Amino acid sequence: MIRHVLFDADGVLQDLPGGWYAAMEPHLGERAREFLHQTWKDELPALAGQDDYLPLLAATLVEYGVGTPVEVVYQDVWHRIVRSEESFAIVEILRRNGYGVHLGTNQEKYRGGHMRTALGYDAIFDVSCYSYDLGVAKPDPAFFTEAARRIAAAPSTILFIDDVAANVAAARNAGLAAEQWELTQGHDTLLALLTNHGVDAAHR
Repeated sequence: MIRHVLFDADGVLQDLPGGWYAAMEPHLGERAREFLHQTWKDELPALAGQDDYLPLLAATLVEYGVGTPVEVVYQDVWHRIVRSEESFAIVEILRRNGYGVHLGTNQEKYRGGHMRTALGYDAIFDVSCYSYDLGVAKPDPAFFTEAARRIAAAPSTILFIDDVAANVAAARNAGLAAEQWELTQGHDTLLALLTNHGVDAAHR
């Protein structure tokens, strides 16, 4: 029986208006896509808490001839987060209905810290599992094993919701129930997925 729901963040609980490429275009123009794909590769160790991302990002900005301070670019792009109020309403309904509601997301420490404090996520979720803090990033099944340990629940009692198929497959390999869903599918579809797992998401 599912007693806990573990939510991914980007694409599930929050969105970046216009997407990453559009957010970076004011700084990089037509090279925004190329730049982001390079810096995302650089970011991978930082997602697992094994490196400091901002100095890496700063160096790549210099490489691409961007004179804007890294802190400004980072705030313009990486902090460009809009919460999905419909998703958070479902989180609150699940809590009222007696479920544990948790966050399971790949973030390096600066964006994760912004989500925890400025966006107030630490006060919303029972257990917050950020990859930089866990020391392992999705889709490594160890992410989910550690998340279940921190939630203090058997993996089979946890339902994971994520927009990336590889992450869903990894969660299932770790013994969790898991479903792929993203904001563009609509919240009625999310509610149906929850119901299919016996999760009571009815508003009272």
